[in-house]
Amino acid sequence: MANSLVIVESPAKVKTIRKFLGSNYTVDASNGHVRDLPKSTMGISVENDYEPKYITIRGKGDILAKLRKEVKKADKIYLATDPDREGEAISWHLMKALKLDELKDKKIYRISFNEITKNAVKTALKNPRDIDMNLVDAQQARRILDRMMGYTISPLLWAKVKRGLSAGRVQSVALRMICDREDEISAFIPEEYWNLEADLLQKGSKKALRAKFYGKNGERLAISGKEQLDGILNELEGQTYTVTEVKPGQRTKKPPIPFTTSTLQQEASKVLNFSTQKTMRLAQQLYEGVDVKGHGTIGLITYLRTDSTRIAEEADQAARAYIGSAYGENYVLKEEQARKNGGKIQDAHEAIRPTDITLTPVQVKESLSRDQFRLYQLIWKRFAASRMQPAIYDTTSVKVGAGDYEFSLSASRLAFDGFMSVYVQEDEKEEGGTLFGKLEKGDVLTLSALEPSQHFTQPPAHYTEASLVKALEEQGIGRPSTYAPTITTILARRYVTKENKNLYVTELGEAVNGIMKNCFASIVDTNFTANMELLLDKVADGSVKWKTIVENFYPDLDEAVKEAEKTLESVKIADEVSDVVCDQCGRQMVIKYGPHGKFLACPGFPDCKNTKPYLEKIGVACPKCGKDVVIKKTKKGRKYYGCEANPECDFMSWQKPSSETCPQCGSYMVEKGSKLLCSNEQCGYSTNIKTKTVE
Repeated sequence: MANSLVIVESPAKVKTIRKFLGSNYTVDASNGHVRDLPKSTMGISVENDYEPKYITIRGKGDILAKLRKEVKKADKIYLATDPDREGEAISWHLMKALKLDELKDKKIYRISFNEITKNAVKTALKNPRDIDMNLVDAQQARRILDRMMGYTISPLLWAKVKRGLSAGRVQSVALRMICDREDEISAFIPEEYWNLEADLLQKGSKKALRAKFYGKNGERLAISGKEQLDGILNELEGQTYTVTEVKPGQRTKKPPIPFTTSTLQQEASKVLNFSTQKTMRLAQQLYEGVDVKGHGTIGLITYLRTDSTRIAEEADQAARAYIGSAYGENYVLKEEQARKNGGKIQDAHEAIRPTDITLTPVQVKESLSRDQFRLYQLIWKRFAASRMQPAIYDTTSVKVGAGDYEFSLSASRLAFDGFMSVYVQEDEKEEGGTLFGKLEKGDVLTLSALEPSQHFTQPPAHYTEASLVKALEEQGIGRPSTYAPTITTILARRYVTKENKNLYVTELGEAVNGIMKNCFASIVDTNFTANMELLLDKVADGSVKWKTIVENFYPDLDEAVKEAEKTLESVKIADEVSDVVCDQCGRQMVIKYGPHGKFLACPGFPDCKNTKPYLEKIGVACPKCGKDVVIKKTKKGRKYYGCEANPECDFMSWQKPSSETCPQCGSYMVEKGSKLLCSNEQCGYSTNIKTKTVE
């Protein structure tokens, strides 16, 4: 029989696929890409119609030599790399590196499968195809655009900030988004508002119902200050609290759609506290194959890089059969609902799902690591829930009148759990109120207490990895394969630091973002980047030539770089001399820039290598001990204000302290944009910095 060679990307897949095929098949791995642009030069011949110059990646020579030997023995060669642009490009590079297109006596095929199961692999072998050059060109265009940016802009950052920095088409936009969010937070001025709740007793009941203030004369009314609140409380004195409306109802909660790359990363971050990088690493392991007791090595989930919610007919029917058997037919989602729920849209990939719904998390738990199990369980539950009926709640909405004012309360009871018997999303957990007895229109309730509470509006939340991925996806920036490496890069470059899930920009990140915004405004523009992604999609579907995009992009980039060089040439970043004397040689220490921000160094380097932390004074005395307040950083690089006498004095503030004190409560004031705010949130006093007009 003819001998066939199947080349996959990862050695982990070799073991999984080998057991599906007979002895006349050889399975080997390329270990990812085998060719790339050179590291030492841009590798793109601008004068020669932007032709890329690919070279063999260092360390891949032995792998290619081994594959060439296997190619000689084979009659058929199947290129079985991943089912996406990157995988298509790897197959093309393998064909070029192994010179497969020059072999006349062998048959060369491209096959792809969305899951590594026996049925999927066998089906792919029966339906081979040619390499899709549109997908290859889309990947080439992306790689070349990124290389052009990195190769031309990074040296400017090296010269003006520090060596080792980089700019990227997606990473620079992600950094700008984080910086813009920091600016929004810094400029945010909190506004006061009040809530008012009434504890009301039904006749014969000792447990109070808590109703929320709604408004006046049927119109919703917000309480914005203490004076307004006091007026309302005065008018409520002596009023009778009467039920004016009782409205029973029903509410349905739809099941979730199956995971895409983005939604998996977001939910794994929120529920499991996984970074995007960790989620993708574990998902890759589950996709490539795990040795499961009683089943051997099998791929447990479908391909992990996808923005599709489509589910294959076979998997859909298997899920329905399983749910009907395990939970009952009344739990199975109707077919027309399933179509709306990521059902049968014809696109390239499926959503992320278990390859076999009958392999429940409990069955595979012993065969997986703790984190593999937690991620598999999340994927399995989400997919099972997506094929189940909605949850149904019985609801009761009550309105209570008190003079001209109105209060409201509501309660809900889970009548049918549906998909919630399997899966509840982290941000959709129910908090239903409770009614302790039947209420009817006209019932008079006894007021037990009125509970006012003061609040202040909150600034926008800092980005987390999950919310940044969501924002990138919503704005059309990047694609499923780019989210994790983008976040990993900006963290590794120390442009951004992570604390308690929140992402904070560092001084280094601010410096890089400033240069990018001033010199390369269009490149860090979200609309420009999103439009570029759409153009790359058009290359993938064959409607735009990849060189058309590159030849339109490069001249503008080249001009912008030349202008930036002129602009930055006049910017001489001389070392700033500090007032600190080197305690080793007596010179005046200078301020330097490092990966963690500013630090003090002796100008006598290399003769004197003394360095010290840089503590920048802000000209304000510590409210606790009177010494200087300085700018400090947490271990992860987040900026805050603290006393120079630390640890003897533990004063710290996330906002910049002022030398002024609050005239109402005596606490220190902090600067927030053009305002001074009392640091005591319970006080709420604020004033304009310039005019000092009380708000």
